[in-house]
Amino acid sequence: MATDFRLKDQLPNLTKRIVGTYDSLGSINHLGHCPLPSYDEVVAVLDDLDEILFPGYRRREGLHRSNVEFYVGDLIGRLHDRLTRQIGRALRHEAGATSDCNTIEDFEALGQAKTMLFLDRLPELRSTLATDVRAAYDGDPACKSPDEVIFCYPGLEAITVYRLAHLLYELDIPFIPRMMSEWAHGRTGIDIHPGATIGNYFFIDHGTGVVIGETCHIGEHVKIYQGVTLGALSFATDGEGNLVRGLKRHPTIEDRVVIYANATILGGETVIGHDSVIGSSVWITKSVDPHSTVVLEKPQLRIRDAAGAAK
Repeated sequence: MATDFRLKDQLPNLTKRIVGTYDSLGSINHLGHCPLPSYDEVVAVLDDLDEILFPGYRRREGLHRSNVEFYVGDLIGRLHDRLTRQIGRALRHEAGATSDCNTIEDFEALGQAKTMLFLDRLPELRSTLATDVRAAYDGDPACKSPDEVIFCYPGLEAITVYRLAHLLYELDIPFIPRMMSEWAHGRTGIDIHPGATIGNYFFIDHGTGVVIGETCHIGEHVKIYQGVTLGALSFATDGEGNLVRGLKRHPTIEDRVVIYANATILGGETVIGHDSVIGSSVWITKSVDPHSTVVLEKPQLRIRDAAGAAK
């Protein structure tokens, strides 16, 4: 069927109606202001960082000790420029200087200073990620090698992006940490807020549906499975009904805890004591002592045949 061009004549009027909402609904458009951080540039930064953190596994083949320094140096130089620009944009917006792109304060210089602090943490971060790879290999009998973890495990991908975003979060950089974590969320199904604090040797097995909130504290050698939620029990409000921000809303998970699939643990005062095991599908809103095992009572299966008789 051919296009009816008479219907297309309606499109200019539709365009005017849409553009008219840009005045009445100005809170959801960004017009006439300095540029925000670029989503595409932030994703490109993550790709370059992955090359640095796990060289030889992704884009560039044939790397060895005689040429890797040159390759990484080129990536670091590119990251410096990209991050300086994007962090500067984020800092400008946070400061409210969105309409004057030529303010006295040099936000790109501030972005460069933050960028250097971030890049300086990458050697230390590689040491931490090595413990996460080891935790996945040691914690999954189906895993054949650490290389398989780096190539294939969505949990490691989500944790890697979280640890990068967390460094930026600690440097008080707006927007970009959440942009990173939500990109990883979309790829892996694992939602880790960059504000969470997570220790070494962290392993997320399978991973889909995991949620870890902003004020969650997780110790070392912790293992969690798919569908686990470490969330808030409720949200405090002030006298005018506005959310109170900055409180600890999410649980603390101490060292060597295992949390099985679909468990839900809520509340800022909830502490799961070290060396505990949390069974599947439990709902926890109060603290658990160390060395505890928490399980649901064994459910009773009821099977009926085609005639409806119980077996």
